[in-house]
Order: sequence, then C-alpha cells, then structure tokens
Amino acid sequence: MKIENLKKRIDRNRPMTSVTLRMPEDVVDDLKRIAPHLGFSGYQPLMRVYIGQCLRKDLERLDNDTVSELVSNLKQRGVSEKLIEDALAEVLHG
Repeated sequence: MKIENLKKRIDRNRPMTSVTLRMPEDVVDDLKRIAPHLGFSGYQPLMRVYIGQCLRKDLERLDNDTVSELVSNLKQRGVSEKLIEDALAEVLHG
C-alpha cells in the first residue's frame, strides 16, 4: 500500500458514511460479546476492523496480481528479467 493511502487510512477524522447490513442475530451477539475483550467500545468498531483487515489483504492480493500480470506481459514483449527486477526494486525500495 502506498504511503499516501496508508496515511489516509490511519486518519481518525476521515469521512464516514452509514450503511445498513443484515446479519444473523447470533453473529451480532457474538460480536457484542467479544468486542470488549479485544479492547473495543462496541461491536461496530470491531466490525470496521474486521472488514478493514480483510479488505487490505484483498487489495494487496489484487495489487500483486496486477503486478504479476504486468511482469508477465513485459516478459512476453521481450523485456529482460534483469530490467524488470531492477525496476521493481526501485519502485519498492525507492
């Protein structure tokens, strides 16, 4: 994840929107039960963390898949593996 995006994600004052989500009552009860044991003030902040964690994993996987496709495409077009590795290293490590 790029530094700019990470800074936005950790900003506590970023805009929020309300959503309606239908969930089984027992799942909500379990969330309410476990939230205080994990240090959350309620089940909704816990849900946000759960959703955020899974979303970040999926976004990272999507980004990695895109990079893999790009690398494959560049190789098919005759770009050397060394050049691709150097470019990736520069992007990843500045």
